[in-house]
Amino acid sequence: MKNVKEITITIEGEDWQKALDKSFKKRNKEVKIDGFRKGAAPKEIYVKNFGLESLFMDAVDFVMDEAYQKALEEAKIMPVVEPKLDILEINENKVTFKFTIIGQPEVTLGEYKKLGLKKSKAKVSKEELDAEVKRIRDQFAEIAPKEGKVENGNTAVIDFEGFVDGKALDGGKGENYPLEIGSHTFIPGFEEGVVGMSVGETKELNLKFPDDYVADLKGKEVKFNVTVREIKERIIPELNEDFYQDLGYDNIKTEEEFLSEVESVLLERKNAEIEDEFVDQCLEAASKNMKVEINPEIIDDEVHRMIHQFEEQLRMQGIKLDDYMKITGMTHEKLHEQMEPEATKRVKYRYLLEAIAKEEKIDFTEEDVKARAKEMADNYGITEEELLDAYGSLEVVKYDMKMHKAIEILKDNN
Repeated sequence: MKNVKEITITIEGEDWQKALDKSFKKRNKEVKIDGFRKGAAPKEIYVKNFGLESLFMDAVDFVMDEAYQKALEEAKIMPVVEPKLDILEINENKVTFKFTIIGQPEVTLGEYKKLGLKKSKAKVSKEELDAEVKRIRDQFAEIAPKEGKVENGNTAVIDFEGFVDGKALDGGKGENYPLEIGSHTFIPGFEEGVVGMSVGETKELNLKFPDDYVADLKGKEVKFNVTVREIKERIIPELNEDFYQDLGYDNIKTEEEFLSEVESVLLERKNAEIEDEFVDQCLEAASKNMKVEINPEIIDDEVHRMIHQFEEQLRMQGIKLDDYMKITGMTHEKLHEQMEPEATKRVKYRYLLEAIAKEEKIDFTEEDVKARAKEMADNYGITEEELLDAYGSLEVVKYDMKMHKAIEILKDNN
């Protein structure tokens, strides 16, 4: 591929000898040779005991930066992924490296304007409005103690214990367990058996585990002793002025005004979704007209970035990636394979937007970038220094601005 350069660099003579001497001084302080204090053994004695080869890897580390800089100068391209390094030869006289450097792929921008795409218009149906109102009311429902018998939709606070073949079921016991009737949390027949019970009542439920249950229990008969300790019901709030104020709508007085506000929020949400979908359509259509050959290494690099982001998301939830792998039966190879299509799409879209930004000569002054950084910091409630620490530099903020502007141009011309 045109964007791949293989550069061979040899470090020899005085430079290599200096690296070997430096490596010897480092290693000599770490090892014990009979008859000498640590660090005091002559080089020839050290070499006799451990061999000259033991100095090679540290010596390589000492000359690596110099070799890499020479390779970059010779390649005349900036790497977009970590270069691959091979050591072709290493001995007492020299070390020869081969750097495989992958630069930016060549992008030929195709048609990206007037692609014949249509943006759908947002509408809110009566069913959607009713469902959203129900969701809001359910969200703010109060849970209150109830007299009488357990009904569907109630929460029954129960003690229970299960027995299989006359023996207590492992993990089949609970006290003051809040069971929402209708949630199908337990095996079939359990919740139905609790319906109609009163507080203080104890009942024996004779049930059967489903055929698709865990291997040692599927299809087996099980007996549960259940006692109801408390019954709670959800009290759905009425649509009135008090409820509207609880939601923060101080200016809403009537049901009609409330429904209009909910519809407006739904419409805004739908418009945002339609906008996102339209951007995806534009990116997909324009990227199909673009010509670019993307190295597998670039895709792999993006996959690794995505996996790292996923690992951070899990960590925020208190879950380690290795634990997630065990629970789900996932492997690193499977996760890599699963993320590869999305990574490929992200890389293609990034190169497309960079090409559009170049074609449209998109640029921003330093003042523009600083103003944007301040705006972002204010929005996030952090200082500009903290923002730049997170982003890396103002150049990254500028790049982000260019990409957003390219997206705007793409949208506005389709």
